[in-house]
Amino acid sequence: MSIARHGAGPRAALAALGSQVHPVFMLPPIAASLFGAILAGGFDSLPGTLHAVAIFAAVYTAHVKDGYVDFYGRGEDDDHPLTAAGCRYALAGSTTLFAVCTAALWLVVDAGAALVTVPCWLIAYHHAPQLDTNPVTATSGYPAGVALSIIGGYYAQTGALAARPVAFAVVFLALLSGVKVIDDAQDYDYDRSIRKRTVAVAVGPDRAWAVAYGLMLSALALVVGLAVLGPFPTGSALAAIAFAAVAAIARRADPEIATMLLIRGSYVFLAVLVAAVWWQPLG
Repeated sequence: MSIARHGAGPRAALAALGSQVHPVFMLPPIAASLFGAILAGGFDSLPGTLHAVAIFAAVYTAHVKDGYVDFYGRGEDDDHPLTAAGCRYALAGSTTLFAVCTAALWLVVDAGAALVTVPCWLIAYHHAPQLDTNPVTATSGYPAGVALSIIGGYYAQTGALAARPVAFAVVFLALLSGVKVIDDAQDYDYDRSIRKRTVAVAVGPDRAWAVAYGLMLSALALVVGLAVLGPFPTGSALAAIAFAAVAAIARRADPEIATMLLIRGSYVFLAVLVAAVWWQPLG
């Protein structure tokens, strides 16, 4: 069976499969996995790599499943590079890769490392069409995956959970949920027409912005508070200041531009946190 809808042969198939690699959305969960490892105070390459690859496989699964549902199920998209069979092959491949990495984490670390990793795939696979129609799960699915990546990356290094990586995970869950609310507001008219209940559809566009900024400001306040009190490195406050500056600019933009700014702001936020932890290790 053909994998690519446009073209034939191995090159077309690889191009179609590669089209589902979206760096803008894939890099944050993978970076979050590595950030969790940094929080552990060291980096054992084998479990660290296994966890990062597992996260890549989970996010790839989400992209393929989402595209399959939107094009072949809902008819939302005008085109898709993979045939229906190609989507199924891609899902089988990414799921197998995830399973292999998760099983290896069980062997290399312990069962707990596998248990904190599996939910990432469950969220990814069930994002469409199960989770993306409810305001809460549609908003928090991707952020929850990033949060779990931090916790899993830490656990893969230490074989244990701790309060600090969980606190960082909560910060990213709130911050990225706020960004996601604004991202979903771009499709308000269409989502409303098909009764897809994002936050913008549920409470209206104006209130959605208030919800989004409430979530983001809560996350930034938590960072500053924990930086002052000591659990977070002092330099973590700079990450909050940097993101707040971007958020202030984004507040005056339309949802599309605001989303672009906030996503890039989240990259800066994570980079400053990494630098803060690197130069002031958590004791």
